[in-house]
Amino acid sequence: MISAEVDKILDRQWGVVVGGTEGAGVSARTYEVENPATEEAIADVQDASPEDVDRAVRSASDASVEWAQWHPRDRGRRLRALADALREHTDELSLLDALDSGNPRSAMRNDVAWGADVLDLFADAASALDGDAVRASVENLHYTERAPFGVVARIVPFNHPIFFAAAKVAAPLMAGNSVVLKPSDLTPLSAIRLGEIAQDILPPGTMSVLTAQGPGAGRALVQHPLIRRIGFIGSEQVGRAIQADAASVGVKEVSLELGGKNALIACADADVAATAQGIVNGMNFAWSQGQSCGSTSRVLLQESIADEVMAAVVERVESLRQGNPVDQGTEMGPLASREQYDKSMRYIESAHGEGATLVTGGGRPAGAEFARGHYVQPTVFDRVTPDMRLAREEVFGPVMAVTRFSDEAEAVRIANALDFGLTASIWTRDVSRAIRLSRAVEAGYVWINGSSRHFWGMPFGGMKSSGIGREESIEELISYTELKAVNVLV
Repeated sequence: MISAEVDKILDRQWGVVVGGTEGAGVSARTYEVENPATEEAIADVQDASPEDVDRAVRSASDASVEWAQWHPRDRGRRLRALADALREHTDELSLLDALDSGNPRSAMRNDVAWGADVLDLFADAASALDGDAVRASVENLHYTERAPFGVVARIVPFNHPIFFAAAKVAAPLMAGNSVVLKPSDLTPLSAIRLGEIAQDILPPGTMSVLTAQGPGAGRALVQHPLIRRIGFIGSEQVGRAIQADAASVGVKEVSLELGGKNALIACADADVAATAQGIVNGMNFAWSQGQSCGSTSRVLLQESIADEVMAAVVERVESLRQGNPVDQGTEMGPLASREQYDKSMRYIESAHGEGATLVTGGGRPAGAEFARGHYVQPTVFDRVTPDMRLAREEVFGPVMAVTRFSDEAEAVRIANALDFGLTASIWTRDVSRAIRLSRAVEAGYVWINGSSRHFWGMPFGGMKSSGIGREESIEELISYTELKAVNVLV
């Protein structure tokens, strides 16, 4: 059955979705999409040109005028219909993500479900788009209302393709904007399919999907004069480039969810078994091979429990089942690309060179089935000092750094030493300590006795160089509107 599903993907054409129709754009160029488990090409997709970008944005601009006039509840009904359609296509969309991202298909089924949940979340939030009456004077009427920007650019990464494609168009669409979505060039297939599914649900031009290799199309999108609102998820370096490109042509609102080198702090009174499981879950080995900006890749263990926790962590890590991502029993697949593979291996080599202690993993898994593909074992280094590269730089791969600390002040000092601040995880049975540490750590999203899990409605985003803005919440919805103040003089 799986073979037949894969053959269907290999046999079809993949065009961009612009103006509510699917097909070839202005550009005749295409590029190959690779299966990272086999290193073989599985599809040719369009390499959009600046002309394609312009066509998509202008179509979106035309569509946005009518879409903005719809009542928010009516827009919400369309978002719910799109969420239902995603759920109906779970098998197909999860397979597409497994094939071009390397993430396990079982995990990608959850990503489909979560993308649909976020569409429903924002459909529920219609009343948040209401304005307010303001008693600014006695004799006049004063009120505010929220207006959409018009056209929004959403640029999303490779690590959670369908989740980001679906979830990150939800707030801009609900707010009354049209959206031009650009997925990663590594993982475009589920986003294209989402665009095709949306054709029968959203008004023509309301959502377009552009695929392109390299920075050219993305830069054309960011700099297009009709786009005044941009949402980006990716690396700090690219996020800063987007800020500069946007500012070079106009005044634009840009939100950024960027990298993280996130700290998990386990105190001496933490439950050992639960903490060990939280450490493994927080690294996202069995979801995205550690390729997640929210992964708690810096584990800080209080010395008195470090050995016991480490033994439990190693046992759990070594039990993870690596394999082909389309196979039912696979918990951890390959990294998304040769570039990601090489980057992880460089950090492993660096950690060895700087004197960290390898406790498990550290290379390609053994076996004929792993002779090809971008597979890296889940890797844990202990006794990583705060000055080592592995403790300071985001790997975006399955490589965990464990550092030991003596007291609470030292843990906070190590956790806050970097210019990243996306997530943090704190493990303790002392409520006062938990609250104290949660206030002390410089991170935008904090778990106490938990890790990795997102809770829809709680604002997700980073401090410092980990980003600007909050998502998955009312704050995200409001950020895709502009506030207008109206004064009626009577």
